[in-house]
Amino acid sequence: MKRWTLATAAGLAAIALAGTAAAAPDPRVWAAVQAAQPGQLDLLRQIVDIDSGTGDAVGANKIQAILGERLKALGATLQVSSPEAPGLGDNQVATLYGVGKGRILIVAHIDTVFGPGTAAQRPFRTADGRAYGPGVSDEKGGVVEAITALTLLNRLGFHNYAKITLLLESSEERGSPGTRKLIDTLVRENDVELNMEPGDPPDVLTVWRKGSETVTITVHGKAAHAGINPQDGINAATELVHQVSAVDQFPHSGPGVTVNLTTMKAGTRNNVIPDFAEAEINVRVRKDDQVKAVNDIFAAQAKTLVVPGATVEETTSPAYPPLPDNAATLALAKRAEAIYATLGLTIAEGGNGGASESALAAEAGTPALDGLGPVGGGFHSDQEYLVLNTVSPRLYMLVELLKQLGVDPPAR
Repeated sequence: MKRWTLATAAGLAAIALAGTAAAAPDPRVWAAVQAAQPGQLDLLRQIVDIDSGTGDAVGANKIQAILGERLKALGATLQVSSPEAPGLGDNQVATLYGVGKGRILIVAHIDTVFGPGTAAQRPFRTADGRAYGPGVSDEKGGVVEAITALTLLNRLGFHNYAKITLLLESSEERGSPGTRKLIDTLVRENDVELNMEPGDPPDVLTVWRKGSETVTITVHGKAAHAGINPQDGINAATELVHQVSAVDQFPHSGPGVTVNLTTMKAGTRNNVIPDFAEAEINVRVRKDDQVKAVNDIFAAQAKTLVVPGATVEETTSPAYPPLPDNAATLALAKRAEAIYATLGLTIAEGGNGGASESALAAEAGTPALDGLGPVGGGFHSDQEYLVLNTVSPRLYMLVELLKQLGVDPPAR
């Protein structure tokens, strides 16, 4: 794959304009994209340096206020929507109305997986062609790309769409419990959904995603003194270890079903037999019918106790269905790939185990394309990064895709 750096951006533009293998990029749009990058990164720095872990309503609402002012300046109609579940930040819907045909929904999330104080500990920084910071790629880079794309359409005077709606939601990392009804409404009102999740390295569009579910195993036992009369206790932790061993019947990584133990807790003191223990298990599937097979294994395990007297409870919490391989998504990907080719670059198609709102759009029959944000990696860790030399090409691709879909939306 052809790679490039910010230092050679001007040269790339000249090469692309003169190229014969593919049509040239629109020079006016490409120039606007390049000129926008300093402001784009400055806005990214601003929101990365605000903690907004899922459930941090104060941080989420700070970010919503900053972005809302930007959108209001574009003439967008703003609707602040209270979360549909307690303890979450507000959601925001911005709509731009035009004179064309296509009704386009862009979905992006402002929440991260990081706790309070993370932004202060490791604020936004750049080094060796990458940007770092909590949520820099997942998904604040995509959020800022979407805002910048709408800003450029406005500056370029492009209004050949019926409407473009941007949903900025605050609970995607937990399966969008604060936004599900809103998402369901919006995807049915629009011709297409574009999702601002990051692209995978080296430069990939996401055309399929796994669905996700959390299995929670709770064990109740009986407390007792761990030194004097442990025999009178019922050790919930020991039973939980047995229950979660069922995880090893499944792959922990790979393109198919994966099952992983993610949280585990038991006991309150080191001299007391624990009377309570609980674990959460993350399940990812390519097909909806695979969920039942996983749940059946855990249900069978619950019937084989190793600690007499313990009781085991299991609950399942679905997050997102899978985004399956489908013709509508692939057709959108081909449009994006053709736009990218005008820059002399190649973008691939792929998928991953990360779930997203695009699956909800596809489930409702709305064509959806995912992974449109800048390329990144190290997600959900302190090594999360964004690849800086994908910022401008990805923004150009989004702007041109919005222009195309405004004029020629996919059939529903």
